[in-house]
Amino acid sequence: MEIAEVVSKRSTCLRRKVGAVLVKDRQILATGYNGTPKGLPHCEQVGCLREKLHVPSGQNHELCRGIHAEQNAVIQAAVNGVSTLGATLYCTHQPCVVCSKILINAGIKRIVYANPYPDKLAQEMLHADTSLELEEFHKK
Repeated sequence: MEIAEVVSKRSTCLRRKVGAVLVKDRQILATGYNGTPKGLPHCEQVGCLREKLHVPSGQNHELCRGIHAEQNAVIQAAVNGVSTLGATLYCTHQPCVVCSKILINAGIKRIVYANPYPDKLAQEMLHADTSLELEEFHKK
C-alpha cells in the first residue's frame, strides 16, 4: 500500500490523489495514478471540469478530463503485454463503478483499498462478484 501512496503523488487531479499498483506473485506488474491522458493539459493547468460543473463525488464519471489510477494501471499492463489475470490491485481508494467493471474483466482477483469511495453501485458490484476478494486496508 505504501507504493500505491507514493505513486498517488504523481497525480495531477485537483480533487483526489489516487495511486494503484498491480501485483502478482509478489512482483509489481504495473502502476497507475489519476490524471489526464498523455499530451492533454493537466487540470492543474486548466482547472477541474468537475468543480466547474459542480459534479458531486462518485457521480457522472464521464464528466472528467482525467483517467483513474486503476484504469491507468490496467492500461500500462496491456501496453507492455503483461497479463493481469489473477493479480491483486492495491489502491489508495476503493474503485468506482467504471473501474470495478474494468478490474473484473481484467481478471483481477483481489482488491485492497485504503479509503472508501462514495459509489454504492460499485460497492454492490464488487461484493456481488464472488470470485473477487475485496479488502479494506487498515494502517497499523
